[in-house]
Amino acid sequence: MKRGEGPAMHTMQKSLFINGEWVKAGQYTELRSPYSGEALAEIPAANEEETKQAIAAAYAAKAIMAKMPAHRRAAILESLVSLLRERSEEAATIIAQEAAKPIAVARGEVARTIETYKFAAEEAKRIHGETLPLDAAPGGEGRLAYTLREPIGVIGAITPFNFPMNLVAHKVGPAIAAGNTIVLKPASQTPLSAFFIAELLAEAGLPAGALNVVTGSGRVVGDLIVTDERVNMVTFTGSPGVGIGIRNRAGLKRTTLELGSNSAVIIDKGVELEPLIARCITGAFSFQGQVCISLQRVYAHAEVYDAFVEKFVAAAKALRLGSPLDETTDISALISPGDVQRTLDWIDEARRAGATVAAGGRAEGNILQPTVILDAGPSLKVSCQEVFAPIVLVNRVNSVEEAIERVNDSRFGLQAGIYTENVHTALDAAEKLHVGGVLINDIPTFRVDHMPYGGVKESGTGREGIKYAIEEMTELKLVIWNRRQ
Repeated sequence: MKRGEGPAMHTMQKSLFINGEWVKAGQYTELRSPYSGEALAEIPAANEEETKQAIAAAYAAKAIMAKMPAHRRAAILESLVSLLRERSEEAATIIAQEAAKPIAVARGEVARTIETYKFAAEEAKRIHGETLPLDAAPGGEGRLAYTLREPIGVIGAITPFNFPMNLVAHKVGPAIAAGNTIVLKPASQTPLSAFFIAELLAEAGLPAGALNVVTGSGRVVGDLIVTDERVNMVTFTGSPGVGIGIRNRAGLKRTTLELGSNSAVIIDKGVELEPLIARCITGAFSFQGQVCISLQRVYAHAEVYDAFVEKFVAAAKALRLGSPLDETTDISALISPGDVQRTLDWIDEARRAGATVAAGGRAEGNILQPTVILDAGPSLKVSCQEVFAPIVLVNRVNSVEEAIERVNDSRFGLQAGIYTENVHTALDAAEKLHVGGVLINDIPTFRVDHMPYGGVKESGTGREGIKYAIEEMTELKLVIWNRRQ
């Protein structure tokens, strides 16, 4: 097939996207719905040679992209926005089918994806340097200095299943805006979204080789992307274990790593509970809790703990389970049967340790019921690891200071929230919480796509958010003119 002839959703066998063309692979694997188990497509499993072809295509195209003027890069992204808006319902259906994301939530992801590419189009026109007053230092007289930002080159992007369209956009959008080329490896369970975006970008006029989509195993495709010397940067979203391995093997390549979390919110005394219950339910259970900043831990002040638990448990039990394509579904299947069993094992560990399962705790097929656990110790897996499931812990604390200590007692540090009516308490929490982002009077699950996003400790390195990702994806060059020769 030629460039722009991307296979339609109903076509069972997909192809690799290399150098602007759809390329048949030597091997295929079957992609199945996490909810129903039905076959969705045959997905190419790229081998070493096919992966190297994609890297070579990106390497060959990097000079074209680097020389492309900013207005042209912006126009391509603006065209993509228009095409994606026209086919937004199709995009949402793809996400719902391959990820078991409830369709209403999938539509929200598509809307955010459109916003992400819009931000990328705008930021493409705002990449600039600065002038430096060299005469501020002795010996700097008579010199003019300024900085430029230049594209870094070939970017290897490895994306997760949970936001298969928007997290691809957070890597592809700024890469194109900055004049880079990309080799994209989407998650094995959710490659259809990436193929869909490749089709639209080809239609939008992106040069051949600027984006290459290669599916397959991490041991083959991922390792080659990380270690090939033609790849200048690796941007990865996924588990800490894989991320640490990438950083260890990447050598001097630049890396941006968005890794795990067990995000927490603090509920101070004196706050009105009614309006924040719905927010906490959304933060804990949206897309089955399979969100990097999903609300996993709640630390409620003793004065409001009982009332919070009562209202929160009732709201969790009212959520509807079902098919991701059902408009009324709140909770659908976890991404794999293995994840269902893992979470059930973690819940059983908590029970055996004396924690109370106040809601849920059981599975219906591949759907884990929304689960609320009380009095879970900090060393339990449901507390100290990333559950990535519809499980939330609620623990009693006697002060905000105690809550801050318990939030920080984690190997992760992505985002955290606090609800309080006291401005001094809020400012104190903003200072003392050791995380990448502090949300005051909101859940830690809040994100808009132009804000700086990233964490500390094992939550990763670098920042996403289009402007900030472009800074990661460009090299800073200094130019100095000596006016007194």
